[in-house]
Amino acid sequence: MQVYLVGGAVRDELLGRPVAERDWVVVGATPEEMERLGYRPVGRDFPVYLHPQTHEEYALARRERKVAPGYRGFTTQFSPQVSLEEDLQRRDLTINAMARDTHDRLIDPFGGQADVERRLLRHVSPAFVEDPVRILRVARFAARFAGLGFSVAPETLVLMRHMVDNGEVHALVPERVWRELERALAEPQPEACFETLQACGALAVLLPELQWSEHERRALQYAVSLSADPAVRFAALLGSLAQPTIDALAQRLRVPNEYRELALLTARLGTRLAQAAQLDAAGLLDLLEAADALRRGERFRKLLLATEATTAAASSAAASAAATPSATPSATRGASAASSAAVPAFPAKLLETALTAAGAVALPADELARLRGPTIAQALRAAREQRLEGLRRELGQAPSRR
Repeated sequence: MQVYLVGGAVRDELLGRPVAERDWVVVGATPEEMERLGYRPVGRDFPVYLHPQTHEEYALARRERKVAPGYRGFTTQFSPQVSLEEDLQRRDLTINAMARDTHDRLIDPFGGQADVERRLLRHVSPAFVEDPVRILRVARFAARFAGLGFSVAPETLVLMRHMVDNGEVHALVPERVWRELERALAEPQPEACFETLQACGALAVLLPELQWSEHERRALQYAVSLSADPAVRFAALLGSLAQPTIDALAQRLRVPNEYRELALLTARLGTRLAQAAQLDAAGLLDLLEAADALRRGERFRKLLLATEATTAAASSAAASAAATPSATPSATRGASAASSAAVPAFPAKLLETALTAAGAVALPADELARLRGPTIAQALRAAREQRLEGLRRELGQAPSRR
């Protein structure tokens, strides 16, 4: 029985990155031996065990053979005779197909260390094309490592295009597509995921609603600068789409309600939120109520971040259009002024302060005692409007429109 540290832990050590979790492969053992040594079985499709003390995952070395289309169309073979190299060969990328033995010696049969140094995401073997999930995984790793200079190897991109062209990508189930996209949205540069999917043709198949326009790209980048929350990033990415389009995408991929609702709110209320400084107290309160901000303050704060990102993307696009070389200097100055007027700075402070102020309003006990039914809500609304009008004066805003 031989034990090897494998996969991401080895890769991240070579990159000088912190190791989040460690996975192990066991060669030369049987399930019975593992259980006799105190390892707890947890694998559903193949033998994976938790170490009795560290609770890290230990998997028996295995081979995989493609027997049907799709990412589930594999048979798994494991036995004491399966070698470490055979186990590593079934992995997706060379940078994930390295191991270290108990003496800390690197075992690298497929050139993973060289690809780490060259900053390449390269497939291990031609068997890469057998599993369409690998398209999503490569895109996710692109999002994780783009900041370190990694790119997809040209020959790997060719295989990914082949998988799209032959229809293999259609076998991906919605849950798995969403799981990989959600993880990619949480990576340092999620835009690299969508660029990779577009480059191989998979984006049009998996996310036909998304055009991956310059506005969408910029909105996602701004969202990354504002929040690490993948729900905020998702909402900013889709914020320029029509609400029925967002709903269709969310239903098809079975997107969790938290993500779906935030994206829909961003699309529905984004323009009103961006123009909140022009509203009077009643209009400001209407906006807070439309977003259900008084009951769901944390979601409202996420909505502000997503909308701020889409507003910044629109402002950036307007500025770029105004600065095109074909424009004359006078036209450029005029276009710049018009752009600034069309896309004002996002009033995040006003909206956050308004939520705090309106949420703090409470009716005096003696007044509540005199009121009944709907009159309570009417009196509370009137008190909130009065407080918001006072807030507008404190912030130096002139009365405007509802």
